[in-house]
Amino acid sequence: MLDDRKLDVLKAIVTDYVSSKEPVGSKALVERHGLRVSPATVRNDMAVLEEEGYITHLHTSAGRIPTDKGYRLFVDRIATVKPLSGPERRAIMSFMNGAVDIDDIVTRTVRLLAQITHQVAIMQYPMVSSSTIRHLELVGLSTDRVLIVLITSSGAVEQRTLELPGHTDELLTRLRNRLNQILIGRTPAEAVDLLAGLIDEFGPTDRPRAASVTAGVLEILATDPSARVMVAGVPNLTRYVPDLQTSIQPVLEALEEQVVLLRLLGDATAEGPGDLTVRIGSENADENFQSTSLVVSAYRDDGGRSGLGVVGPTLMDYPSTMAAVRAIARYVGRFLAEG
Repeated sequence: MLDDRKLDVLKAIVTDYVSSKEPVGSKALVERHGLRVSPATVRNDMAVLEEEGYITHLHTSAGRIPTDKGYRLFVDRIATVKPLSGPERRAIMSFMNGAVDIDDIVTRTVRLLAQITHQVAIMQYPMVSSSTIRHLELVGLSTDRVLIVLITSSGAVEQRTLELPGHTDELLTRLRNRLNQILIGRTPAEAVDLLAGLIDEFGPTDRPRAASVTAGVLEILATDPSARVMVAGVPNLTRYVPDLQTSIQPVLEALEEQVVLLRLLGDATAEGPGDLTVRIGSENADENFQSTSLVVSAYRDDGGRSGLGVVGPTLMDYPSTMAAVRAIARYVGRFLAEG
């Protein structure tokens, strides 16, 4: 176990390295942090920290930098989450209050999180398994194309463009009215079951077109919004190219894979009741993210737990990042519950 003085030295090293992105020396620590001991004593403490694997050095004569193990100890025992300021909290509320539907909520959330943390923000769409269908609209775009619009009670809007040669306005009206009779107030799962017999209500001439529209509606209903992840702030990664070294390309590629991001968020939000999970470097199971850190919080909605957070270099400002992720997750959860 490290004594308090060595923990203070480690905290100072992490703080300075995150701030300057330069290896930290003993003399600089004494001068900047008022450690009240000599540089020689700090050097001895740094030697112990290095022997225990909490810090390392790139060159013999260079200063020291934290390791993944050092960041982990910092996050678990030393760091104090910085509360957001009043203006920051008001800015979050003002920014989020203008949201009009689920897509807008998610888009605003990841943009805001990326702006506040200067990292890559990721957010899983809310689970809306208990939402119901509010309305379905069929819009004729041309003589050959129709737009299907489905709106749910959670505010989600799904659209599909369908090739439907030879349709008439009269047929679209009949289909629209009948579909709304079947769908309104139903959950997606209930609606799928009820649509099975719709095609048989139409004569041989209209049946193929009714079948095409029904297939388009079923395709929308089968789409699980919670299987989507929104990403924002990817250009922020370019500021850390020297720190990520040659690993930025795998990270960029992984950020484009929805399945990878869902697994990343799912693993993190499944780790117990804590409202924040921090994965540092090699702790990330996906090798593409092992040069990064992940800070994630679960947020609650009407269908369960989804996740949001940030991906960035291991030298990120953990206290500020953790505060931002926690605050925005809590606000989004309340916003969805009240909506």
